[in-house]
This record gives sequence, C-alpha cells and structure tokens, in this order.
Amino acid sequence: QVHLVESGGGLVQPVGSLSLSCVVSGFNLDSDAYSIGFFRQAPGKERELVSCISSSDGSRYYQDSVRGRFTISKYDAKNTVYLQLNSLKVEQTAVYHCATPLVCGVNEYEYWGKGTQVTVSS
Repeated sequence: QVHLVESGGGLVQPVGSLSLSCVVSGFNLDSDAYSIGFFRQAPGKERELVSCISSSDGSRYYQDSVRGRFTISKYDAKNTVYLQLNSLKVEQTAVYHCATPLVCGVNEYEYWGKGTQVTVSS
C-alpha cells in the first residue's frame, strides 16, 4: 500500500524559503511505478498541481507560476521527494500535498498524503 508523508511546512515571510519533504512507502522511487510530485490546495480553491517528476523519463514539470522559484528533486536511497520553495508569495499559502499524478503534468492523482501547511505572511 502506498503511503506519502509530508513535512517541512510552516510560517514564512514573503520572499522567504521553505523546503518540503515527502517520505514514500509502498513503491520505490527509482522504479517506473508512479510519477511523484506535489499539489496544493488553498481554502475555497481547487487543488492545483505544482510540480512533479515523470516516472517514464524523469522529466520535471512545473506550474508556470512557480517555474524558476521552486525545485523538485528526489533521493532514491531514502525514497524521499523534496520541493524547495523560494521567493514565496502570500498567494501561495496553501496545504501542500505529496501525490502520485496519474500522468506527470495532469491534475489527477491516485494517492496523496495528508499535506503540510505553508503560510506566507508578514
């Protein structure tokens, strides 16, 4: 069974940084079983895919609003995925969930974790 556990959220000031982690169990990140990434959901808004790593070729996808400021990576030996969030904006406040997109780049998921809260505020 797939389990995804996020950590690293918190309160940060605008233009600050955070590093999120996601420990994966139930499949190996170095396999082609699932793509892996993060989506976020703010109160009253639809969830949106932020970034992911494709299981087929390892390519990275970034939402336009975060490209150049967020970086996704993975450490296969620890079966952990990371999302580095830089230059954060107030409007990026949301719960960030680690998830397995059906296809990297598509906003549909098979598994997801409980999420970690990211609050950007002065």
